[in-house]
Amino acid sequence: GMASTLASKGFKLKVFDMRAEAVEKLVKEGAEKAATVRECADNVDVLVVAVVNDKQVSSVLFDETTGAVSSGFQGTCVVCATVPPAFAEEAAAKVAKLGGSYVDAPMSGGTIKAAAGQLTFMVSAEAAVLERAKATLDAMGKVYVLGSKPGQGSSMKMVNQLLAGVHIATAAEAMALGAKAGLDTRQVFEIITSAAGNSWMFENRVPHMLDDDPTPHSAVDIWPKDLGIVMDESKRLGFPCPMAGQAMQQFLAARGLGLGSKDDSFVVKVYEALGGAKVARPMEGEKPAKKQKRE
Repeated sequence: GMASTLASKGFKLKVFDMRAEAVEKLVKEGAEKAATVRECADNVDVLVVAVVNDKQVSSVLFDETTGAVSSGFQGTCVVCATVPPAFAEEAAAKVAKLGGSYVDAPMSGGTIKAAAGQLTFMVSAEAAVLERAKATLDAMGKVYVLGSKPGQGSSMKMVNQLLAGVHIATAAEAMALGAKAGLDTRQVFEIITSAAGNSWMFENRVPHMLDDDPTPHSAVDIWPKDLGIVMDESKRLGFPCPMAGQAMQQFLAARGLGLGSKDDSFVVKVYEALGGAKVARPMEGEKPAKKQKRE
């Protein structure tokens, strides 16, 4: 999505991805294929790093054999991963020591907004560094600048993830309560999306619950990581975040049920297991899916 958006806007791209099919798609859109991360970073002005966590960022940037900036890189790294604020600060200092520069630019919006060039970026970097990456970021979405210190963008993403994770868990809780009370869950969804209890996450995730669709648009496994960042930072700051802690427990329970790779809406299965009521409901006129016979 992000790379396709840049290609469609005339940016000259060199791409690397562990998924060969993703790379081939981009090559057809005009991108140059890189065989390794280091080759991808060679002689580029801006390196956009879109991975899952701090360990992957460290590997991509600093691995002694394959790392993008560990062999003379002098461009600007735009790191879009959700990472702890302290990690972003430390990584920026390390990149600078090696001769490059670092933009802390975690993003929000998912695959649909990425494809539409409508991501939200929470950015922090020195003004001169940010200026070098501005055109690239602007082409991919809306840019909010939090300050000049790397880590501030990641702090903002942490706040966003606290809300997003809690909203998904409470959406599941509300829908399961409605099911337990004997309500038509599709009608519950219709009413809530027109009432004060609605949220972006409720409106986006509950349809997956109603359809019993496990397709991982955003996986359960993301949330123990992201809410873990919230809890670690709250401990460091001496600030209580009880709602985030409760939501994290529900996602950990979903992982314990073997649902880690499923869509994060499947946290509803925790409530279904505890309460005995099913949220999924076929559309009117559809027949429920037949249960598979077990051997």
